[in-house]
Order: sequence, then C-alpha cells, then structure tokens
Amino acid sequence: MVISRKTPRFNIHTGFYCLVAILPQISICSMSYHFTEDPGAFPVAANGEPFPWQELRLPNVVIPLHYDLFVHPNLTSLDFVASEKIEVLVSNATQFIILHSKDLEITYATLQSEEDSRYMKPGRELKVLSYPPHQQIALLVPEKLTPHLKYYVAIDFQAKLADGFEGFYKSTYRTIGGETRILAVTDFEPTQARMAFPCFDEPLFKANFSIKIRRESRHIALSNMPKVKTIELEGGLLEDHFETTVKMSTYLVAYIVCDFHSVSGTTSSGVKVSIYASPDKWNQTHYALQASLKLLDFYEKYFDINYPLPKLDLIAIPDFGSGAMENWGLITYKETSLLFDPKASSASDKLWVTRVIAHELAHQWFGNLVTMEWWNDIWLNEGFAKYMELIAVNATYPELQFDDYFSNVCFEVITRDSLNSSRPVSKPAETPTQIQEMFDEVSYNKGACILNMLKDFLTEEKFQKGIIHYLKKFSYRNAKNDDLWSSLSNLTFLGEDVEVKEMMTTWTLQKGIPLLVVKQDGRSLRLQQERFLKGVFQEDPEWRVLQERYLWHIPLTYSTSSSNVIHRHILKSKTDILDLPEKTSWVKFNVDSNGYYIVHYEGHGWDQLITQLNRNHTLLRPKDRIGLIHDVFQLVGAGRLTLDKALDMTRYLQRETSSPALLQGLSYLELLYRMMDRSNISDVSENLKRYLLQYFKPLIDRQSWNDEGSVWDRMLRSALLKLACDLNHAPCIQKAAELFSQWMESSGKLNIPTDVLKIVYSVGAQTTEGWNYLLEQYKLSMSSAEKNKILYGLSTNKHQEKLLNLLELGMEGKVIKTQDLAPLLHAIARNPKGQQLAWDFVRENWTHLLKKFDLGSFDIRIIISGTTSHFSCRDKLQEVKLFFESLESQGSHLDIFQIVLETITKNIKWLEKNLPTLRTWLLK
Repeated sequence: MVISRKTPRFNIHTGFYCLVAILPQISICSMSYHFTEDPGAFPVAANGEPFPWQELRLPNVVIPLHYDLFVHPNLTSLDFVASEKIEVLVSNATQFIILHSKDLEITYATLQSEEDSRYMKPGRELKVLSYPPHQQIALLVPEKLTPHLKYYVAIDFQAKLADGFEGFYKSTYRTIGGETRILAVTDFEPTQARMAFPCFDEPLFKANFSIKIRRESRHIALSNMPKVKTIELEGGLLEDHFETTVKMSTYLVAYIVCDFHSVSGTTSSGVKVSIYASPDKWNQTHYALQASLKLLDFYEKYFDINYPLPKLDLIAIPDFGSGAMENWGLITYKETSLLFDPKASSASDKLWVTRVIAHELAHQWFGNLVTMEWWNDIWLNEGFAKYMELIAVNATYPELQFDDYFSNVCFEVITRDSLNSSRPVSKPAETPTQIQEMFDEVSYNKGACILNMLKDFLTEEKFQKGIIHYLKKFSYRNAKNDDLWSSLSNLTFLGEDVEVKEMMTTWTLQKGIPLLVVKQDGRSLRLQQERFLKGVFQEDPEWRVLQERYLWHIPLTYSTSSSNVIHRHILKSKTDILDLPEKTSWVKFNVDSNGYYIVHYEGHGWDQLITQLNRNHTLLRPKDRIGLIHDVFQLVGAGRLTLDKALDMTRYLQRETSSPALLQGLSYLELLYRMMDRSNISDVSENLKRYLLQYFKPLIDRQSWNDEGSVWDRMLRSALLKLACDLNHAPCIQKAAELFSQWMESSGKLNIPTDVLKIVYSVGAQTTEGWNYLLEQYKLSMSSAEKNKILYGLSTNKHQEKLLNLLELGMEGKVIKTQDLAPLLHAIARNPKGQQLAWDFVRENWTHLLKKFDLGSFDIRIIISGTTSHFSCRDKLQEVKLFFESLESQGSHLDIFQIVLETITKNIKWLEKNLPTLRTWLLK
C-alpha cells in the first residue's frame, strides 16, 4: 500500500505444533477447544448467548486451505449477495469455528466433512453467533471436529456496498457528458476483507481463492487472476469465473465490477499488463503502461524470481482512500497515483506516479510472495517497497534522478522520529485501529532508510543476494524480522565480526534516531552517541531520563578535507576515539546521507565546514551539502546550535548550483517565513520576506515560465516561482495573472506549462471572478492532476466564506470527493486566513468526519495533524489538549494525539529560544 501524499500541495506528493509438514508456519498447541462450564468466562454474543472465544486473534486450530467465493453486486440497489465454501483443515478437536465478519448478514451456514462432500451428502446447518466488538463470528458445530481431517464450511451472506473506502464499496465517477456512473471495488488492507466475506482475516492464514462474479453485460469484472470463462444466465446476466489464485493472505484478494477501458502490453517474460481507467480518462493511461512494463521486467531480473501470475492489472479508482493497494494481480490506485495527463501533470507528478507504480510492483514480491507474520512487522512490506522505489526508479528511469530525492524520504520521518512520542519500527499492534496506525512514516520511510543504510554498509551486491535468498526461502509463506536478518547474515561474508541481527535490532526494536557528536582534536576524533530529541533540551530535567538505555550500532562513514576516501567504522558503544591518518581541516560524517543519524560537530567543527562551503562548496559532495543543511537546522530545533549558525550556513546558497541542495536550503528558509506569518509576528515575517526576495532574486529572475530542463530544474522552478508569488513579488504576480487571464479567455483551452499551473491557479483564485471560474472548471475537468492543482489554488483564497464553501463541498462529497477532504483541510489550515477556520471546522464536525473515515485511518490522522501541528502558542496547545481529552473520554485514542501535543510544544519552545536571534539576524 502507498499512503497518500501528506502534504496539501495536491499535485506533489506532498501485511507448538502438530502439522509441521503441511503448515510449517502456523503454531498449534495440542488441546481441545470447547465451552467451559462457566459461561461468565466468555464475552456475550449479539443475541445474548456466550461467545466461545475471548481473544482478538483467531484460534489456529482450524486452518483455511481454499475459498470458493461467489459475489453478485447490484449497482442499482447498491448491495450484494454472496456465498462461499471454505475448505479447512482441523488440527485439534473443537466445537466451534471462529472467523472474522463485519457488517455482513449471515443468512445460512453449513458444515460438510470431506467424506460427506465426496458422497455428496448435504451439509449440517450451523448455529452462528456474532461478537461485533472483535468483528468475529462463531460457527457452533453439533459435535467435535476431528483432528487432521478436512471440512467444508459453506456460508450464504449479504450486505450493502460500503459507503467509505474499505471492504466492498461503491465508487462513482462523472462522464464528460455529465452522467454519474457507479462501480463496485474492494480494498481490504489491513483488516477489511471481513467486510466483504467471512474469512480468517489474518496474514498468517494464507489460502487459495477461486472467485466467481455475477454482473450485467454493460460491465466488466476483474479479479486477481485471469478470467477463464463467462456463463450467460437468464435475464441477461453474466457470470465470470476466474482462475484459482496462488496461496495468499485475505487482504490481497480483490474484485471489481465497472465499465472501464484498458490499454495493454506484454513483458519480456510474457506477462500481460493492463492499465484500466474510466472511459474518458483512458488517454491518460499510456505512461503507466510503459512504466509498468519496464519496472516488472526489472524486478524479475533483480529478484531472480519470475512474477508468478499470468497477468497484472493496474486500475485507477475514482474514490480511493490510500495512494494505492498491491492486491496480487489487480493493483488499485488513486487516480493521481496512476494517471498521467501530459497537459496537466508536472515533473513532480511524473516522479510520483513512477514511484507509486514501482512501490506497488515491489509488493508483488515483498508482501505478496513473502508476507509478514503479523502487522507488528508491516515495515517488512512497506519499508522494503519504499526502498525498492529507489533501486527500481534509478535503474529504469535514471532521468528522473530519484537518487537525489531519497534523502527527503529520510528527512520526512526524522521530524517524527526525533519526538519522544515516536515508536519502534516493529511494535505490537492488536486492534484494527492499532494496526491501521502502523501504516505511517515510521514503517514506510524509516524502514526504507535503515534498509538503505544496511545496503550501503554491506555493499549493494551482498545486500541483493541476501534479499533474493530471503524471498526464495519464504515464498508463499510468512516471515518476521529475524528471518530477514538471518538471510542477510548467511550471505554477507563481511570479513569481520559483524552480526546483522545484533546491529539491526537496535534500529527496529527501539524508537528514535541517534545523534553522533564529533569533536576533532588534532588527528583524533572523539565520538559520542546520544538519542536525538527535539523540543527537549539538554538543560531540561527530563532530558537525561529520556537518554537512558538507548544505544545503536551505527555504521559510520566519513570523509575529510584531505581525501575523497570514504572511511567506515561501526560505533557500538556510547563513546569511541578514531585516529585520522593525516591532518585535516574538516571532517564530514554520514557520506551522501546514507546513514540514519544526525551529526553534530562540537568545537570549531561547524565553523570549518561553513568556511569550506563559502570558499568552495564543490569540495563537498552535493548530497553531503544537503545533509549539512538538514542537520544544522535539526540541531537548532534540538537546542544544540543557535539559529544564526544555521542561517549563516545558508548564505553560501547564492553560489550553489545543485538544484536539490538549493531546494533543501530554500525549504528551511520558507518554513521560517510560514511560521512567522501564521504566528502573526509581522515585523519578522516582513523582514524575512524582503530578505528572501532580495537573496533569491537573481535565481528567481532566471526562471522561465515553461517546462524545460531536468526534473530537478523543473521542481526548483516550481518552488521558486511559487514562493515568489506567495511573497507578492510583483513580476511573478503579473506573469501569473497574465497567464490566468489568457486561460480564462480561451475558455480553459490554453495549455499553461504544467510546472507553473499551480502558481497560476493560486494567483487567479484571489479574485472573486477567478475563484468562481476555477470552481466551475474543477467541476468539468476530466484530469485528476488538473483538479488537484485547481483545488490547491482555490484553497489559497484569503476570504473565509470561500474557504468554508470548499469545506462544505468536501463534506457533501459530490463536487469535491470525500477522498480529497483531508488534504483540503490540511491546505486550508496552511493558509494563514484559514488556519482557525479549519481547526474550528474539525471540532464542530468531528462526529460527521468519523462517519466518513475510520478512527485510525490515514485521513483522520492527516485531518488531526494537518489542522493542529503548526500551532505555536500556549493557548492553542491548551485548546488542542482539551479537545483530545474530550475524545479520549468518549473512548477514542490515537497515537497522533500525543505526537501533535509534542509537536506544538516543540514549536512553542523553538519560538521562545530562537525568535530573538532571528529578529536580530535579519537586521544585520
């Protein structure tokens, strides 16, 4: 799965025992499962009777082997009827079978023994009990099931198509002629297969699935496997039968009924790849097909394992909660994550689409072929897929220069990981809400970054051999952390006493990120590691307590002013001393930012590096310059450096020629301006505005309003011109307004360069006429990329009634789809004129928001953090705290609550510590 881009920029992106031979991964104790004499020992089922199972996790005495699943959705009445026959293997005597089921009406259930089935004897009807708090049903059998025998459980059931983005739900789209059409689509990860069919909905219970879907002739049906036949039924209905799947977890099952069109191609190994979209968007599918074919070919060679299915479909869903979902053989995407519109998609859009396709295709091996045993290790799926974006995109589309972007993947999660409220990469999770919360930047980004660090340490060749061994050993099975470390240890032959597991458990089982403190004394380097914390300073009484028991095995790299040689050292202790081979004026740790740690240079270390940047910055690698800019501002947030030191470093940027390094420096300076502007510290914001426009004016003036240049040139152009217009730079406003007027005069037909579309729409949206015209164009547009940019522009208007209108349209879900409500709230909250409006809206509409999104969903987390985490005063901290306390008193608790409170506290302390310095520095 790809979680949606968190930034509100809309167009960037901002899962003991007996039968060892048969089931080698499922541990089963030898005991009988039956009712105890004491009914009080059990939960109470929905009908008031005792429910025979107490745990959230299913018992593992009945193991699914095969599902025969029939589904008939009605896209007029918006419901479905279905039936299934599950072949199960019983390992221990039991009087009940526990499955997952949520919001399904079970109409009939029977049980057949294998012998009964062989002689075609009818099944025995089963009593069904339901326990909604655990989303479980119990099938009570008349007599104990016999160990080591197979049985067949048949269940008839029905339900409404869900309203949200989970389970088996309805989605709609509007044709170019204005007609609204409906499709039915599934999205099951992590725990929503139980909303579509009763099942053993845990990743360890892998099985094969044979799926049949009934539909009308105007629709098509898609599922994980190719269709083998279609049967014509009375009344004009058709029934599609699909090949039986490979062995897989329930969350990877998928089926869709729609009227989409496709474009297809074949990989070099003969896999048919198809891209599906609504008919009016078919012309936006071609780039995705080209990318998918190249990437699938690459992965087959890289993993030395052929993609195991005969086909792969990728489909753009009009209503989708996450960025994409890796269902085996039928990958579902949000439209902005798959479709590429040459007239509206920018350079960053193209990079995003390529990355998401690479991510989901990597999952066909990491996650689908080899699946984590339980959701506590979801990083084995998501961290690997995120890491493979780097490897695959670099290999197949080097012109996208993703290698230069990857450090941002790590910088994004460091913001979270430097808070005490962070969590380990691998963390216990039991309830559906806790499991949903595991899909965050720690699992994705930190998982990818520590894998990249390990690859850099082991060498790419050895790392690749290790993961190939891991994939081959655990194919069609489940794995855990230690299995990965064992595979990498067995094949590395490092030539020194390095235990991969010993090293990597320090990165996966404890939260946070290390700070490496370096002090140079002649040719000696004194090293010390600490836990890096922002918002808690060394002088604070709690700082020392928060440092206790934290120790990482850090694979260090460093270079010096005297040599380009990359030196390596593993720091396993709190302190260490290194001897340099020769005298050097400066030393730079964490070469190319491949390590997941922050570096602080004590004494004159920072001064020497800043001097070098000013004299000749090219003696430091481009990625090292990016790393220095990042670390120096992070250290300000941790109270280890003063702000003027970081600002002094940025002065060299006038001579910087690397677009990624320029963007890194620009982003921190812009962040300072946004904080001052939102906090209404007008004297500082005005001085900072003048400084930015003066400092970057030569660079801004060199930018052309076109789509020429490399990906990084284009992204720098977008960022610089957006900042210039946001700061009311007259030439920028004038050019954007001129292009907007021409676009309006052409009735929206003029092709504005895609990299400046967002800027033009934002400037145009500041007038009532422009805002209203943009909203009308938004309703008419057939391009999701264009709609995202228009919505961003609309959200930057300074009039609260217009911003409230957008939020009301988002809540209604017709003009602005519900899937876009969370990023819309985030965008309006970033608008100084909308930040209070967005926060008030969330509090006033909380109950309604929970009807649209699950409590632990990514959307709810973005709504909470997006409307609160920028606050930087104590009054707002108290408001947010009281709101969270009221939610917790109603039984709602999320990890994001503590993250937000800690973030606001950090912002307050940052301002108190650094505002006087910033004010003084700007007056120099």
